[in-house]
Amino acid sequence: MDRGLYIAASGMLAEQVRQNQIANDLSNASTPGYKADRTTQRSFGQLLLTNSQTGQAIGSQSTAVQVTGEVTDFTAEPVKDTGEPLDFAIVGDGFFALQTANGTRYTRNGQFSADAQGRLVTADGDPVLGRNGRPVTIGADGKVDPRNLNVVLLTNPRKGGDNLVTGTPGRPAGQVAGQVRSGALEGSGADPTQAMVDMIASMRAYESGQKVIQTIDGTLAKASSEVGKVSG
Repeated sequence: MDRGLYIAASGMLAEQVRQNQIANDLSNASTPGYKADRTTQRSFGQLLLTNSQTGQAIGSQSTAVQVTGEVTDFTAEPVKDTGEPLDFAIVGDGFFALQTANGTRYTRNGQFSADAQGRLVTADGDPVLGRNGRPVTIGADGKVDPRNLNVVLLTNPRKGGDNLVTGTPGRPAGQVAGQVRSGALEGSGADPTQAMVDMIASMRAYESGQKVIQTIDGTLAKASSEVGKVSG
């Protein structure tokens, strides 16, 4: 089968992964503390082309493309005041620690609320952990001292789904834990305008792959039906 079919198909598959990543960024454009992703790609391999008679090198041809992974930009975003007493933002580096069913997880989304036990929890009901490692309790005045919230620095942080982050607690070189600010939220790291531009570019790349496959398919069909045909 024509090698071009594999090359075009691999490019289309890579763009599908990229489109899913961009769509996820768009859906979280208003999620506090969300961190945008970037899809990384690389050539799957190179085929060395040579003259079959003389052996002289002609050049190389890419055999395919593949997605190598997603890279998350954990850069802190601007903080906006909300006036809500249970909204918190980290000014600087670090994450809020949460107690989840899967163990301790971390987040930059400080849009918290109170549960029936008077604990500070996320929208999913996961308790927020304080400096003492225990769930934070809301005071009688309905407020929480931001100094009681624990800010954890992580080594090799990575997304764990539902705007949660996993990683190894520790202080990377050059990083200092940020300060917690109450009545405010960190903005989303997803830029809807840039995401739309990236989505359009990805769709055009995907459509180009489709056209290549259609062209090759038409050429092969013509070759199989007409090449070698004896005319009277």
